[in-house]
Amino acid sequence: MSQAADALPQLGDGEEMSVSAEKKLGLRIAREIYRDPDYIDDPLITAYVQRLWQPLLAAAKRRGDITPEQQQLAWEIMTGKDRSINAFALPGGFFGLHLGLVGAVSTRDELASVLAHELTHVSQRHIARQISKQNQQSPWMLGAMILGAVAASKNPQAGAAVISGSQAVSAQTQLNFSRDMEREADRIGFAILQEAGMDVRGFTGMFDKLQAANRINDNGSFPYLRTHPLTTERLGDMQSRLQLLPAASQTTQTLGWQAEHAIIATRARLISDSSVDSLRAELTQAALALRNPLPASATPVQKIRQLAQLYGGAFASSRQRNSADMLRYAAAARELLISMPFEPLAGIEHAQAAIELIAIEAMQVTATPTPELRTAALASLAQLRSMPSQRNERPTLLAWAQLARADASLDRTSAADALQIWVTNRPGDAPAWQALSSLYEAQGQQLRSMRASAESRIALLDYGAALDRLKAAQEWARANGANHIESSILDTRTRAVQAMVRELQNERDKP
Repeated sequence: MSQAADALPQLGDGEEMSVSAEKKLGLRIAREIYRDPDYIDDPLITAYVQRLWQPLLAAAKRRGDITPEQQQLAWEIMTGKDRSINAFALPGGFFGLHLGLVGAVSTRDELASVLAHELTHVSQRHIARQISKQNQQSPWMLGAMILGAVAASKNPQAGAAVISGSQAVSAQTQLNFSRDMEREADRIGFAILQEAGMDVRGFTGMFDKLQAANRINDNGSFPYLRTHPLTTERLGDMQSRLQLLPAASQTTQTLGWQAEHAIIATRARLISDSSVDSLRAELTQAALALRNPLPASATPVQKIRQLAQLYGGAFASSRQRNSADMLRYAAAARELLISMPFEPLAGIEHAQAAIELIAIEAMQVTATPTPELRTAALASLAQLRSMPSQRNERPTLLAWAQLARADASLDRTSAADALQIWVTNRPGDAPAWQALSSLYEAQGQQLRSMRASAESRIALLDYGAALDRLKAAQEWARANGANHIESSILDTRTRAVQAMVRELQNERDKP
């Protein structure tokens, strides 16, 4: 999923490609992207993106931009730990988002503007229209072509192997959005952003960044510019729309949201670039912030900047297995956050949760945790579970499960029950299923562990691996006299996955 950039097809009203066919093509592509080493599902960043994405989806549905038939599409964002500033739409309602973009935007509304734009490319069927031009190609050829564009940006030789042949290359070059499509995505995306209650100045803020990159002759870190080139018409249209809005609709961000975004942007930047030099630079900034606390007269902007620096120091220390420094920076970040005059509180508890999770994450990557780190991690978990807005959030549930897996003093049954409720409502959450599998294994519930592991593979569309796990679970159940209800559930899921495998094989066999 790395730099799906200048060649990546951005594909929206196709007379010849039905919504159902688009969905199937999208699933083929997503299946391969899930296997890409650059694909990442960081719980904190994913939760942050979803807090922007879900209101946008709801707004698009209220406006009628997403039809009842289109609701069967995935509408799923897949994040990649690529440093480049890029986002892209794919067939079937899948979207790619690079952590480089998350780390580069200044506000949550700038990020939301990009998501609203990409959402519109799918809702207006720009993708299906473009694919329909290539109706002479088989679905597998189209899927390979799109994946080849992704691979080509990371490894030209690999990409050339996938999209070999002049016909495929010629077809791929036609899968770019027209200027009319880009303007339509801007116009409808702007309206969706406004309907979702977000600051529409996020659009112009993002455009300013892209325009600045244009002026300095984009050096490759902004592949978004090549797939979504700016024009004077697009810039002028967004400025005109903003000026026509009443002042009351141009909302300002709360300090809590600013603090949350600053932390998430820092995290995204360090995950996308965790080189030794990058971590050292972050630690240098954090050390300066720790030695030079801000005066009481410091502005909110200065405090938020220092908050991000301290969080960066805690995160970088955690990555370097330095738990003592991690705890110092996290404590300083927590103290600074508490001292800020947040009113209203929107975003503040999410920012606090990110700080609390640092100690728990450090426990997971430290072979022999110090008593101080263990105490801090348990205190952080208790704090998260005491916060009404966080106790049932995905990052908290995953952290609880992983900490309980490693620490028998915690209530593993309650952690498993909470996670089971989560996956029951969200069966497509592969990391949650895998965390549940590990937790069941720690409790000695082997059959449940094996089934949860299979469900994690189903969520990643890896039906073959899921079937292998389910068959192994059936054998274990027969050999160990498993509970009748558990065995029945297992048999039902096995038959369902066998049908998925057969359907996938039939599609592959089609010319």
